[in-house]
Amino acid sequence: MAEPPVERRTGESGGREALRAPGAADDPAVKRKLTVARFFGLDRSGPPPAATQAGSPLNPWTIPNAIGFTRLVLIPVFLIVALSSSGGNDALAATLFAVIGWGDYADGIAARVTRQYSRLGALMDPVTDRLLIVSGAVVCWRFDLLPRWALAVLAVRELAMLAIGRYGLSRGVDLKINWPGRIAVAPVMGSFFFAMVGLEGAGEVMLLVGLALALLATALYVQTGVREMRSAASSSA
Repeated sequence: MAEPPVERRTGESGGREALRAPGAADDPAVKRKLTVARFFGLDRSGPPPAATQAGSPLNPWTIPNAIGFTRLVLIPVFLIVALSSSGGNDALAATLFAVIGWGDYADGIAARVTRQYSRLGALMDPVTDRLLIVSGAVVCWRFDLLPRWALAVLAVRELAMLAIGRYGLSRGVDLKINWPGRIAVAPVMGSFFFAMVGLEGAGEVMLLVGLALALLATALYVQTGVREMRSAASSSA
């Protein structure tokens, strides 16, 4: 496990430096007032919590992470139920998909209310979301509920984002979610839900909107990642 970041201070006598790991009391993101906008995740101003940043302990045993673990466990359950249905329009599968999808907002709200932020949560949430999106795409492809070309592009995009994120972490670049990527989640998730409850027309429109936003977000991620790696390279030169 990676060691937490430390603050380096030199004593007044110029002797040995003291090392101190910053705690929650030093984190302005944790101290920030919980407004209604911040409660619902609409206010993303200010620095992210220090506990979620690269180098911080994973800290898995939190209430938000318990929700995250539950979401992960339910994904294979959703796939089994959905793929076992006769035509993909299954109420239980759609309900499971909705529960897993809305769980992303639930663990975010839990983190802000309890102030239990963690590095593991920051890493696990986007991976879970992408696994859920790929799972929804698999089900809709299997039963031809949505345009297959759009599902193929979306699945490739999600897998590419996993690879880009992994590559960025290996190069010390921790990509932050941008607003097109954040907004894209709702129409993409909604498209699968509507398709599974028999509203394929509404699902198709939402899928195309979400796909356009997701592709824009990917372009911005790549642009930001290249800029940060160039900046890091020039600083170390």
